[in-house]
Amino acid sequence: MNVRNFHRWPAAAAFCAACIFSLTAGSALADNYPSRPIRLVLGYAPGGVADITARLVAQKLAVALGQPVIVDNRPSAGGIVAAEMVAKADPDGYTLLHMNYGNAVSAAMFRSLPYDIKRDFAPVSPMGFFGIVALTDKNSKIASMRDFIAQAKAHPDKFNIGSINVGSGQHMAATLFKTLTGMNVTIVPYKTTPNLLMALKSNDIQVAFEVMAPALPLVRSGEIRGLAVSSATRSRSLPDVPTLMESGVGNYNVTAWNGVAAPAKTPRAIVERLNKEINAAMAQPDVRKAFEEVGIEARGGSPEDLRDILDAEVVKWTNLVKTAKIEKQ
Repeated sequence: MNVRNFHRWPAAAAFCAACIFSLTAGSALADNYPSRPIRLVLGYAPGGVADITARLVAQKLAVALGQPVIVDNRPSAGGIVAAEMVAKADPDGYTLLHMNYGNAVSAAMFRSLPYDIKRDFAPVSPMGFFGIVALTDKNSKIASMRDFIAQAKAHPDKFNIGSINVGSGQHMAATLFKTLTGMNVTIVPYKTTPNLLMALKSNDIQVAFEVMAPALPLVRSGEIRGLAVSSATRSRSLPDVPTLMESGVGNYNVTAWNGVAAPAKTPRAIVERLNKEINAAMAQPDVRKAFEEVGIEARGGSPEDLRDILDAEVVKWTNLVKTAKIEKQ
């Protein structure tokens, strides 16, 4: 035996023993999972659509897993507080993150974060997909997004687009629209949806970009008009509203999403158990109906599906930040 190789045996043996111990410990942990309450950390305040849908899924998981699933609201810009909490939690399946498109936007918008959105999480499953809708007031002379684009190009600097805070998904969707159309318009950020809609009613902005849920009742009542949805296909919640691609904005496809992720190094068996139960919850008729009522398509998938979505979204928004020369925060 080569002496040099002989001296490597103790290190190799120690490495193998560590791997076996890790696998054994992970297996034992998964076999007893869950044995206590689970916390689902949400980066939004109570009462909103994200909170309501998260609590519905948490209820379904609690029944399936035989342990309480507690929604822990930790609102912050971009969901950073919630994500950091989960990234630093023990990888045992008892602290989960309500991951969403805002986490991908934050990865593109912030110079530094207290976690790595790709490295520090184990994706579990997607849960829901929903579009962003371009809106105008019921009394507006803008008949369609094609009309808006034509008017804005004919009269530069006379039109404003509104969105929620800089760096939000709505703001990024509006910025992508402006970039792809080459329009010379100002994007005005507002702190809340009521502020945004008030600006639309007062004609301070002519078009607003907002997520589907708060806009649905107003569009259905005729108080505001839906001009276009951001997704590649029409929304089942607003079937008469065309997509932005149908409105002449080629390759425009923005779909907001949410899902569940665990800390990195969570045992695969636990991830698969959670994935199974989340997918079962997404298939239940009452869940699908409740999601659809607020403009969300309830749809699960594999951990790899959520990983692919996250990776693609980080690339998309990072490229937009560079192309549009958005100042990072």
